[in-house]
Amino acid sequence: MATIIAEATGQAILHEEHEQSFLRKYIFSTDHKVIALQFLFYTLFFLMIGGLLAMLMRYQIAWPARGQLPLGGIFPESMVASGYILPEFYNSLVTMHGSVMVFLAIMPMLVGVWANYLIPLQLGTHDMAFPRLNMLSFWAMVPAGILTLCSFFVVGGAAGAGWTLYAPLSARPDLSGVALGQIMWLAALVFVGLSSILGSVNYITTVINLRAPGMTWMRMPLTIWSLFITAILALLAMPVLSAAGIMLIFDQTIGTSFFLPEGGGQPLLWQHLFWFFGHPEVYILILPAMGFTSEILSVGSRKPVFGYKAMVLALVSIAFLGFIVWGHHMFQSGMNPMLGLTFTVSTLFIAVPSAIKTFNWMGTMWRGNLQLHSAMLFAIGFVAMFAIGGLSGVFMASTPVDIYIHDTYFIVAHIHYVLFGGSLFALFGAIYFWYPKMFGRVMNETLGKIHFWLTFVFFNLVFFPMHGVGMVGMMRRIYDSTGYAHLQGIEDTNALITWSAFVLFASGFLFAFNFFWSLKKGKKAGANPWNATTLEWQTPSPPKHGNWEEIPVVYHGPHEYSHPDVEDKDWLAQNERPDVVSPAPDSH
Repeated sequence: MATIIAEATGQAILHEEHEQSFLRKYIFSTDHKVIALQFLFYTLFFLMIGGLLAMLMRYQIAWPARGQLPLGGIFPESMVASGYILPEFYNSLVTMHGSVMVFLAIMPMLVGVWANYLIPLQLGTHDMAFPRLNMLSFWAMVPAGILTLCSFFVVGGAAGAGWTLYAPLSARPDLSGVALGQIMWLAALVFVGLSSILGSVNYITTVINLRAPGMTWMRMPLTIWSLFITAILALLAMPVLSAAGIMLIFDQTIGTSFFLPEGGGQPLLWQHLFWFFGHPEVYILILPAMGFTSEILSVGSRKPVFGYKAMVLALVSIAFLGFIVWGHHMFQSGMNPMLGLTFTVSTLFIAVPSAIKTFNWMGTMWRGNLQLHSAMLFAIGFVAMFAIGGLSGVFMASTPVDIYIHDTYFIVAHIHYVLFGGSLFALFGAIYFWYPKMFGRVMNETLGKIHFWLTFVFFNLVFFPMHGVGMVGMMRRIYDSTGYAHLQGIEDTNALITWSAFVLFASGFLFAFNFFWSLKKGKKAGANPWNATTLEWQTPSPPKHGNWEEIPVVYHGPHEYSHPDVEDKDWLAQNERPDVVSPAPDSH
């Protein structure tokens, strides 16, 4: 039945291609590949915005009140007065940097871009199950970005209560003084939730119903497994955050008291609702990266993924455990010690499947024929940085240790090792890897390797020293550390971090140049420049509208490298039968 539906859908898509106007084909498109590209350019823009906000933060932290901001004249007086960043604007920078990076850059890039682009291609179908719903999932994200940017310029400025927006500060306009900006932030959050829910329904339905003949569950690429499980997490978690955001809007606007103690509300209720979403969100931000890394390491090592079934089981385990560990963010909230112990144990348990994946990645590379192209370097970098982030997370799982390091820069270091060293490293690897399929050209390898080494070196120079300044007690979201006796002597470290952050941010422009230059000048790519086995590489680069003339038939798993039945090449595509293998195609 699924095959019949896919074939009928494909015929309709191929027929529709010749009838579409430019606006319908490229702007309000229902083609999953065009929607993926819309998400890609949208998220790259907000990745730059989030980076700019971080640079302003680092400038203030390194040189508080010691010198005027060189470009201070471009900001309104409500943000930068006489060249100096105001404390209120700094609070907005901290809040909006985290919000933009998590909700408008990393999450939609991991899921909106790659789930849209890869799920139909790797499953061997023509499009998503619900193409119009898919289009709506992108356009629901657009108001979120507009509201976020505009919130900087309303009276009172953007939200400034931290990206977690803890009540009662965020629920009391008279305390926070930035009610309108916070309401816009919350409204943007609701749109992000709507986009994620619509997309998740589509991804789950497509994976369940539209797999090609022979594409059993245990023949799906690990990328699809990771995106499928991520969609389930988002579908269960995002409604909780959206409901909490609406409740907080009501507290600020119509006088309810969901989170205000003077009206009978509970400020801790916001923390529970936020982190019940927030910890699955951590895995929404890392599971797709794990899938990309598995794919890239297998192709780059010319070996099957080590322990495929264990990797799938680890993904499922992480998803399940991710819903029962949210309380470790609240050890400081007066939690019952026995309840805290429960969250400690569950948090330690979640390290087990993560460790399984890390050792299996190492097993995949062990004695492989490593091809150290840019995508492979970023995938290896992901494994190393994720391991550091995971090890630092073990400290926070222990309640006595967390009491000391909670809300210090140790936490900032940890989350960035997971979400920058983890998610963004994998995202860069994915862009270098699938760029030829998306655009029909290969990004410049020399520039790509320079980008990797700049990113790798200066990322560690930025975030590893933060463990140290956190251990001496430097607080998160601090405007000026020079007024605290216990923070005297770390000025040089903060300056080193800031200079390194500037170089790290500048390396992004090298990536951007490579990305856009390669669109026109990059070396043309054949259908399968990596000699990979999954189905997307068996289509032209870029794939035509509708992907397939006929739905392919799948004969084996996704990582058939060094196959014993193949003599003239070291790989076997999923839709090739071992006894009828065609010669290796020209890769370029």
